[in-house]
Amino acid sequence: MTTILYEHPLNERIRSYLKLEQLFVQVNDALACGIEVSQGIFFNSFFAIIDTLERNDIRGDLIKDLEKLEQNLIVWSQAPNVDSTTLEQNLKHTVSLICKLRCPRPKWWQLKDDKFLATVKQRFAIQGGSSSFDLPQLQFWLHQPKEVQQQQIKQWLSLLDQIKYALELVLKFLRMRADFKHVQSSSGFYQDSGEGILLLRIKLDETATFYPTVSGNKFRFSIRFMHPCSETGRKYSNQATEFQLAKC
Repeated sequence: MTTILYEHPLNERIRSYLKLEQLFVQVNDALACGIEVSQGIFFNSFFAIIDTLERNDIRGDLIKDLEKLEQNLIVWSQAPNVDSTTLEQNLKHTVSLICKLRCPRPKWWQLKDDKFLATVKQRFAIQGGSSSFDLPQLQFWLHQPKEVQQQQIKQWLSLLDQIKYALELVLKFLRMRADFKHVQSSSGFYQDSGEGILLLRIKLDETATFYPTVSGNKFRFSIRFMHPCSETGRKYSNQATEFQLAKC
């Protein structure tokens, strides 16, 4: 059965993590399509990553989460039948990332000193401001040899590697906290305690004619299933609903 996966964070820290994860995916997808045709997606996503890092203490949050992960990995290493090789690799990776993230000035901060990026970012912040006549610098850069562009992009993205790898590790172990379980609702509505839960993961059959909307916090959460509606945008689903839920 093919399913659609929906994820919903239950606090602002995880919300920022998921936002950054998606932005990194958009950057990589834009590069896979070719920078000459997808420069808008690439630069919008790239600048959104920088803005998110500036406005939030993502680095501090990641360090705290990695330190908790390090402690858990040490505890798990004492469990019987554990895959010691994989665990040791994850532990080394975790400790290495903590050390790198603790540097006085984060590596990505160098991106703010790049004059070309600063000029492009300023124009991209204006609606419709990224036209070729507004950004001759970008037009010139887009017509440089591909190897020159690729080398510069590689250098920009390398300054974000520590954040990207830390995010991947933290989210990987967060998603592993819970398995999916089948849930049935008689009325298209489900609620439960949210204590200790950071992330909800919901799977629906891709043939389903509805989608989930989530509200909640660390104490309680509710899932309301909705139908698209051409008149009102959406409407409540009152039908019996079966879905899969992982409370991470």
